[in-house]
Amino acid sequence: MKDLKDLVRPNIWCLEPYSCARNEFKGREARVFLDANESPYDRPYNRYPDPLQEDLKQDISMIKGVVPEQIFLGNGSDEAIDLIYRIFCNPQRDNVVAIEPTYGMYKVCADINNVEYRKVLLDEKFQLNADKLLGVVNDKTKAIFLCSPNNPSGNCLDEKEIEKVVRGFEGVVIIDEAYSDFSLKRTFRERLDEFPNLIVFNTFSKAWASAGIRLGMAFAQKDIIELFNKVKYPYNINMLTQERAKEMIRKRYDVENWVKLILMERPKLMEAVAMLKICEKIYPTDANFFLVKMKGATRIYEYLVDCGVIVRNRSKIALCQDCLRITVGAPDENNALVSALRKYRS
Repeated sequence: MKDLKDLVRPNIWCLEPYSCARNEFKGREARVFLDANESPYDRPYNRYPDPLQEDLKQDISMIKGVVPEQIFLGNGSDEAIDLIYRIFCNPQRDNVVAIEPTYGMYKVCADINNVEYRKVLLDEKFQLNADKLLGVVNDKTKAIFLCSPNNPSGNCLDEKEIEKVVRGFEGVVIIDEAYSDFSLKRTFRERLDEFPNLIVFNTFSKAWASAGIRLGMAFAQKDIIELFNKVKYPYNINMLTQERAKEMIRKRYDVENWVKLILMERPKLMEAVAMLKICEKIYPTDANFFLVKMKGATRIYEYLVDCGVIVRNRSKIALCQDCLRITVGAPDENNALVSALRKYRS
């Protein structure tokens, strides 16, 4: 890995971050707060939330096996994605490299930040070729985005190919493991100490059944996390989100059970869809969804919408022509989908 200072935008490296009112007395006790121009009424919601979410990070540390100093919490993973560009990439000069197809926000954030986005097509099995990907890297490439399990394909990328990328690239490598709770594969979150240039994403939106609270996680070496905290907006995670996340962590055994239920439903739903005459192929998955190639996917999608059943039409995505992405729901939802598809007439 290059020296971190050489990877970071010069203005960000020299940035003097905003100092929150509560930061100035940090480490000392207080009972009267007249420093932040808050209302004295309707406690505790009259107070600004902890800007670094320290209590919540302690709880997350216990379940994720990562020390609090290596944890960043964002307003969804999308905030962390955007920060990658704002910290490392000079607009109109630098570039990032990503696999294709994959999660669309990597490119959206590149476009917003005016950074070149280089796509490297996966093979027909949605697998990564590390040499092919590293072949498009140049001296202006600051970051590589990988998603595993990948979206929309659902499969884990080959671990050895990911390792080749991480070891062979001098910039930062982001591995988005949003769906890793549904996979039996080893996570790269557990291997942070091996790779100083690695950033791993997790989220409360999937297995933790908390998409509505918008809480994403990024794990990396302490010096990278300090850059995230330097650039983020001061109070990026509100008090209600922090409280709800702590409540969900207390319910983690319920969450584990929900994951088991989804994993029990997944093969049943995939088998039922595979038996349909309109189904051409179902791709292997390590996530809580699967990709299926259909005969006339767009017509089937529109039909399902008319039935009040919503899946995702991925037909316009590279390598996904005539493919629908189907999330595994509760048994009644899955039954409703299969019932509607059985009645479909092309």
